[in-house]
Amino acid sequence: MDAPIGRFDHATAAPDCLDELTRPVADAVRHWRGSVPADQIVYVETDPQWADTAVFVQHYGQELLEQSANCVVVAGRRGGETTLAACVVLSTTRVDVNGVVRRQLGARKASFASMDTATGETGMEYGGITPLGLPDGWPVLVDSAVVDLPYVLVGSGRRRGKLLVPGKAFAELPGAVVLEGLGVA
Repeated sequence: MDAPIGRFDHATAAPDCLDELTRPVADAVRHWRGSVPADQIVYVETDPQWADTAVFVQHYGQELLEQSANCVVVAGRRGGETTLAACVVLSTTRVDVNGVVRRQLGARKASFASMDTATGETGMEYGGITPLGLPDGWPVLVDSAVVDLPYVLVGSGRRRGKLLVPGKAFAELPGAVVLEGLGVA
């Protein structure tokens, strides 16, 4: 199969390669619901040595810079309560943690979660966290620019490999909230 974006040697419909995904991501694909069929989610093999965005796009296609999204875990705090959430923004932007995220979570303070918290709570590798397969009940805050793209490159749950996901599928993820201005330049 050919990848819908980028230049990848190996592309496979995600339901056909569940063994390549972390358990929570494989479970999300296995139990996929929504208007986008699961076989439109594509897994592509990538080399972890090219995981950083600048090197990645040089190797797999410069156009991917505008078609890639980052998924980061944030922690919102109010009183003694902490709410973990995922934020999905284009890789050319950064998450507005102290504005949009803090207000959406109703938190007094919001910050990026520690690496140990992010990996421990998601069951995914740092640098490969994806919005597919997150813990039940987590808010998934998605920048509207991500939803508008035909396909978006995101992590696969591991540093080796990525997922190519139709943008509109992000709006249908469990807990998804599409927000204007979540990603800022």
